[in-house]
Amino acid sequence: MIDFNAGQTICIDKPATWSSFHVVKKVRFLTKAKKVGHAGTLDPLATGLLVICTGKHTKIINTYQGQEKEYTGKFKLGVTTASYDSEEPEENPKPYDHITLKAVEECVKSAFTGVILQKPPIFSAVKVGGERAYSKARKGEEVIIQPKEVTIHTFEITSFEPPFIAFKIVCGKGTYIRSIARDLGVALGCGAYMSELRRTRIGEFKIEDAYTIETFEEMVKALK
Repeated sequence: MIDFNAGQTICIDKPATWSSFHVVKKVRFLTKAKKVGHAGTLDPLATGLLVICTGKHTKIINTYQGQEKEYTGKFKLGVTTASYDSEEPEENPKPYDHITLKAVEECVKSAFTGVILQKPPIFSAVKVGGERAYSKARKGEEVIIQPKEVTIHTFEITSFEPPFIAFKIVCGKGTYIRSIARDLGVALGCGAYMSELRRTRIGEFKIEDAYTIETFEEMVKALK
């Protein structure tokens, strides 16, 4: 019998449009565990691996948060958005026909691997003055976020079909893939935003081992 209050670590494949908090709330409802938390937020429009801890396992969440993460997804060239992803409308269209795969790969190699300086999006969960940045941004308030160092272990272009660039990125804690999209667009001179994102790994946890919301619910019900 699984004791969720004693402590369990659960891998969930988060569906698009669900917030990470929504998944935690669902797991708490299904398991009746008093303590439930996640080891690293995923944006609502992103999909993929969310590591959920219950009971005493919530004490080791920080350990999981510090592990490297792997993402796949797509960037769209030639336009930007205020949120750096598809949550906000496209704006600032620019020509991108001159951008080549070689130019993208050289840019990635020179400026987007190793330890880099990155500014999180204003539409993010970073706290500014004790309040989440996205809360201030959605109220139209000015949001000033200081840049920080993050580590990009690998950045691979898996396909190049302009205006879309498909990628796989392995990175350290605190990296915003949306910010990479924005900064890459600036470096290429044509603008870009993140049109798709999927987290496929956190440390040794892999998306292949994750429950969907539906299969997790079925598993919990089968225990009763």
